[in-house]
Amino acid sequence: MTKTTRTTGMRTSTPGTPTATGAHKRTAPVLGTRALNRATLDRQLLLRRSADLSVEAAVAHLVGLQAQNVKPPYFALAARLEGFDPEDLSGLLAARDLVRIVTMRSTIHLHTADDALTLRPLVQGARDRELYAFRKGLVGVDLGELASLARAAVDEEPRTMKQLREVLLSRWPDADPPSLAVAARCSLPLVQVTPRGLWRRSGQVALTTAEHWLGRPSEPVPAPDGTVLRYLAAFGPASVKDMQTWAGLTRLREVFERLRPQLRTFRDDNGVELFDLPDAPRPDADTPAPVRLLPEYDNLLLSHADRGRVVPPEYKGRAWKGNFAYSVFLADGFLAGVWRVEEGGGGAKGDKDSAVLTIEPFGTLTKARRGELTDEAERLLRGPMSPATTTYDIRFGTVIER
Repeated sequence: MTKTTRTTGMRTSTPGTPTATGAHKRTAPVLGTRALNRATLDRQLLLRRSADLSVEAAVAHLVGLQAQNVKPPYFALAARLEGFDPEDLSGLLAARDLVRIVTMRSTIHLHTADDALTLRPLVQGARDRELYAFRKGLVGVDLGELASLARAAVDEEPRTMKQLREVLLSRWPDADPPSLAVAARCSLPLVQVTPRGLWRRSGQVALTTAEHWLGRPSEPVPAPDGTVLRYLAAFGPASVKDMQTWAGLTRLREVFERLRPQLRTFRDDNGVELFDLPDAPRPDADTPAPVRLLPEYDNLLLSHADRGRVVPPEYKGRAWKGNFAYSVFLADGFLAGVWRVEEGGGGAKGDKDSAVLTIEPFGTLTKARRGELTDEAERLLRGPMSPATTTYDIRFGTVIER
């Protein structure tokens, strides 16, 4: 990533501008939306694909990837790494160098083994608080005993959630089955074992503990300082609320205050204080941003309290339908539409070795922008992500108001 720090669109405060408390906040430069956008895209490896980072190093730099479904991490890395081969990611999962585990925001993330053993303890308090919503279904259940019983079961052999519920119901037959399952997931660092998560070879979700799968214990609960710095390196400049949104944690203000002497501070257009690493890249606000096809639930769109640095106000909520997220594309660095790919039987000839990638823009596309999107789609369909595809179509559709 570039180390450029000059930022167009950065303004010093003027008299009468609303500010946070403190002289150091009143004089902090302002980063406009485009400046924030370019800085974040640079940290996210989306201004240019990295040719230097390995898959494991990229996952570590990004502090994990959303992985509720199997394919999103693969598409996320295809958008960020030059020459990405999905078999590289599959190989790391099979070798247990990467794992799929519940961490931030109570969602499945793809992490390095080291991060699985440190980040999960960091967010464990949030998982404990999550259990409060299920207390009515856990009347009479000793959570310590539940954790011990569940650990013994999944470390004996990986269990599906249904199998784990059956084990727990044999001890607490009057408890609510879904609540028992949630309690096990919240209490223990459960990883999804392979073949789940492997490219085009995925299986059902079966679980064991991270310690058992990785052959070493979890780390003690770490101080959050290091994770704050890593978050800023991947998502900054960012506010305290941004970090809390990403991590699903609260009360991080004191951590930022402790780190303040080693950080730079800015303000956004609304006067919200932003923190950043002194030498982190903050490219010129007019730096070109190529189109990118991103998967559903990409962390770029989920890791700030204010998503305006990526999502234009007029498109707010357009990438979602209920709890379902669409795959999206960026144009000029901002959310500009959705896309989907259908494999097998959807091509021009209807044969099984075919794929159709449909792009649905939120607004009118210029001829040049359509060309860029077509090139990006072809890159995805002709590369290692689609080794069996012999024919493909790229189509532009019209988005139905969502």
